[in-house]
Parts: sequence; structure tokens; C-alpha cells
Amino acid sequence: MDKIVNKLDSWKEILITNLPNIAIATIVMITAYFASGAINSLVKKIIGKRIKQESVKNLVSRLASALIFLVGLYFAMTILKFDDTLKTIISAAGVSGIVIGLALQGTLSNTISGVVLSFRKNLNIGNWVETNGYAGEVIDINLNYFVIREADNNTVIIPNKTIIENPFKNYSLTTKMRIAIECGIEYDADLERVEELTKNVIQQNFDQEKIGKKVEFYYTEFGDSSINFLCRFWVDSKNALQKLKAKSNAIIHIKKAFDKEGISIPFPIRTLEFNNRLNVKSLTKEKVSQN
Repeated sequence: MDKIVNKLDSWKEILITNLPNIAIATIVMITAYFASGAINSLVKKIIGKRIKQESVKNLVSRLASALIFLVGLYFAMTILKFDDTLKTIISAAGVSGIVIGLALQGTLSNTISGVVLSFRKNLNIGNWVETNGYAGEVIDINLNYFVIREADNNTVIIPNKTIIENPFKNYSLTTKMRIAIECGIEYDADLERVEELTKNVIQQNFDQEKIGKKVEFYYTEFGDSSINFLCRFWVDSKNALQKLKAKSNAIIHIKKAFDKEGISIPFPIRTLEFNNRLNVKSLTKEKVSQN
């Protein structure tokens, strides 16, 4: 019991002796914390004049912020006279780094992939992309994961390694998108009139001459209940949501034009034909005789 009391007394004396150092180290850490935030904003503002890519600005500013915080941590440990401990940690880092590297292969791979993604010129924050079965606006690219917001406002977090290893589609790299509409019309319809009407409707609502393209119209097959066609045209659009809205508007206008001209869009119909008329009376007599 005496040994425990003596030990506690020695700890108490050490704590009282080091109170000034603890106070200074705490102030240093708090200062480093707020300074890292200020450096983050300052670096982003400075490099923003030269670098337009948002992901690169975020990466550089975050690294600068982390560096300032680590410097503050180093000074705090020096003030608390943890120099020997710090040297031991640094000397052991070479050996333990191999073990940690093997254990964190996935994390390190995501980090390296995050750096690569940040410097890609064909991918930036604010772009509308489609990858790994998800489509949405890129809202963040950091050292661990890739964040997109889908059209329904759901946030999807994807590991950077997955983005690097799989293809992705960036809708924002071009301002033009092609829309394809498939439809069918009745067999009795005037096919030339249907083609002319469809092209006029598209041209009136989506100016193809302004875009420098033409409306494409093709009949594709004789269906079970209709003659099917494919109409393709271009719109000014930077994301899949705008493309979807344009396609919806085109369908509405085509349907109105067909209704006005009396052109019907048939649904599957099955016609039953009985070429041989059944004699109900003879069938009744046959059943009675059998009974």
C-alpha cells in the first residue's frame, strides 16, 4: 500500500511540475487546429486563381492543413519532453510501416487512387457521371472515397479504387446529348406521313439546326400489333436528368401530334377467328345419345 501511495505522490509531483508545459502544449494544439482550418481556406483561395480544377484545390488545401496540424503536434510533444518517445516512434516506423502497409492495402490503394482522381482533367466536382451502376453529380473527391448525389437526392459513397478500376461516363464533358425514342403505330397508318409528322414535332420543340444536327427517323420492324420506329435527335444537356426531361417532353408532343392526326399507338391485340361454325344442336343430341 505504501508503494502505491508513494507512486501516486510521485505522479502528483510530476503533474504539478509539468502543468505549465501541459498548458503551453494545449495552447499550441488549439492554435494548430484553428491554423490548419485557416490554412485550408487560404491555400484554396491562393491556388484557385491558377488551378481551376476543384478536386485538385481540395486535395492541396487538405494536405497543407494536415501538415500544419502535424507541425503543431510535433511542437506540443517537444514541449511535453516527449522527444525520446517521438524518436522511438520514428525509428520504429520503418519496421512497423511494412506491417501497417500490408494490413492497410485497401486503404492505401484508395488514398493513391484519390490523388489520381483529383488530378484527372476529365473528372471534376460538379460533373454528372455514371459509374458502377450509379449516376449523379460529383460533390466530393477525397483521399478515401468518391461521393456523388443521385437525381433522387440520395448520396452514394464509392471507394476511389473502384472508380479507377472501372469505366465511368462523364455527361458534363459535352453539352450535347442524343435522345432515342422507340414507338409503334397502327398498320393502317400512312408511314410517310408519320415520319414527316414526327420529324416536324421534334424540330419545332428541339431546334436541331441550332445544335448542328438532324433528326433521324427509321422504321425498325413489323411488330405483333404495330410497325415500330426509332427516332433520334440531339439536345443541349449536361446531365442525365436534363436528358430525361427532354425525352419526356418529346414523348408528350409526339403523342399530341398523333392524336390530332388520328394516328393511334396500338397496344398488343389478339384476334380469334373461328372459320368452322359449330352446330350446337348436333353437339347436344350427340351428348344425349351418349348418356
